[in-house]
Amino acid sequence: MFAVVKTGGKQYRVAKDDVIRVEKLEAEAGDTVLLNEVLMISDENGAQTGTPMLPGAVVEAEVVEQTRNKKIIIFKKKRRQNYRRKRGHRQHVTVLRVIDIALDGSNKKATTKAKVAAAPAGDADGDAPKAAAKKATAKKAAGKTTAKKATAKKAAAKKSDAE
Repeated sequence: MFAVVKTGGKQYRVAKDDVIRVEKLEAEAGDTVLLNEVLMISDENGAQTGTPMLPGAVVEAEVVEQTRNKKIIIFKKKRRQNYRRKRGHRQHVTVLRVIDIALDGSNKKATTKAKVAAAPAGDADGDAPKAAAKKATAKKAAGKTTAKKATAKKAAAKKSDAE
């Protein structure tokens, strides 16, 4: 049995007792986290896929440690310009050991304060952040029109004062 889960913007194929390194999660070593963004589960009965997520499916994992990845080197060079820059970066990661994969994870509980990797507010497509952005854009546009009206009023008042 294996599952495909999404966390930290990446997808991972996991089976029971697998150890994976994912983007940093807010949990302590020894905590249990629930990864509830499950895209697919395959078992002896066949594969079940979600659209995009499987409702109720959950992968339970134990946090082994919080660590950092291998260093990556960023080297920039422009030929014949005596331009060379060398920088390094180590990404923070969380090491997880998969404990269980369940299609009906309603009885599972995480030992951390909140479920980790929870879907964003709104529906599974993540439309809530888009709606908030659209609302902010509309508010910004409304502010611009009121600024234009105020400028027009000031110009009209100046014109009448000049006459």
